[in-house]
Amino acid sequence: MKFRVLGAMGSRNLALLAVLVPLLGLFGYAALRSGPLAPVQVTVTRVENRPLTPALFGIGTIEARYTYRVGPTLAGRVSWVQVQVGDRVKAGQLLGAMDPVDLDARITAQEAAVQGAQSRIQIASAQVREVLARQDFALAQVRRYERLLKARNVSEDAVGAKRQEAQVAEAGVALARANLDAARQEVGRIRAERQALIRQRDNLRLIAPADGLVVARAADPGTTVVAGQAVVEVIDPDSLWVNVRFDQLSATGLRAALPARITLRTQPGEAFEGRVLRVEPVADAVTEELLAKVSFTALPDPLPALGELAEVTVALLPRPPAPVVPNACLHRIDGHLGAWLLRDGELSFARVEVAVADLDGQVQLLAGLQAGDQVVVHSQRALSAHSRVRVVERLPGVPE
Repeated sequence: MKFRVLGAMGSRNLALLAVLVPLLGLFGYAALRSGPLAPVQVTVTRVENRPLTPALFGIGTIEARYTYRVGPTLAGRVSWVQVQVGDRVKAGQLLGAMDPVDLDARITAQEAAVQGAQSRIQIASAQVREVLARQDFALAQVRRYERLLKARNVSEDAVGAKRQEAQVAEAGVALARANLDAARQEVGRIRAERQALIRQRDNLRLIAPADGLVVARAADPGTTVVAGQAVVEVIDPDSLWVNVRFDQLSATGLRAALPARITLRTQPGEAFEGRVLRVEPVADAVTEELLAKVSFTALPDPLPALGELAEVTVALLPRPPAPVVPNACLHRIDGHLGAWLLRDGELSFARVEVAVADLDGQVQLLAGLQAGDQVVVHSQRALSAHSRVRVVERLPGVPE
């Protein structure tokens, strides 16, 4: 009886094992094929040795190279303005004027002062002629008395008196000439003050310094403005350019005279030819960007608005053939930039040194990979040197 019980238990165990072993095998197969132990699906590409034409992409705003802010040099009240925003003006055109207050009366008073000073010059000139005549007479008397003294007809005291009269006449001449010089200097001073008032009045006339377009009218008649405050703002529409910002890391090779393509936000379907006019010597340390000015080869019609955003693509100088990989291949691991190299089914992380990149996502390398090397482009999940991989044509959800 005991042997029959043991035989029945052995049969049940064998049946249970017959069921469990296939299940365990199926579970292990599933774990190795689709679970965490399964190979990571990856897409790969071959490193190509070819030339690359890098490009830079930046966003900027439309600005005017030449902007003229027309306003008074002294505080005052706006009398009238005869131009509106959008008007075209010519150099020397009168745009408006400030209230002169009492300038005209002060100029008239200075003109009267000039006439009075000129009359004093005439009086001083007459005085000079008078004292010169007295001096000539006094000198003639000295010479005559000296001759009489030789003839013993006059005394020494009489000759001395005549000499003293001559000295007094000479002093009178000096005084009269000093008065004449003072009168002339006074005329010069008054004329200078009058000219300053005239220039001050002329500065109250708001005149266009160059041909241009009125883009702002900051004050209306009756408004009080301070010295230097703009009443009208005029730009040279032919000097429009784009103030562009480029990322410093990718701006290697950016320089003046490189061709560019400009796309305006208001005209997204049209690109305008341009050229890098200059690269600013001062970069933005906060955003880590380089600043450049890009000019239009031919101005858009209609003209873009100042401050409008524009997208700028600058074509850099072509690079000679070198290893090229897609940008998606590159990863930064432990602070090092590199790519996963697949060789004989084994993964290894190859550090690389980037030269340039284009806007199509292609990167040219200086070192780290050779032409023909097989590198991972996309992977189903993060890789490590111990990861098992399976190469597929494409991954679900990843665009080709």
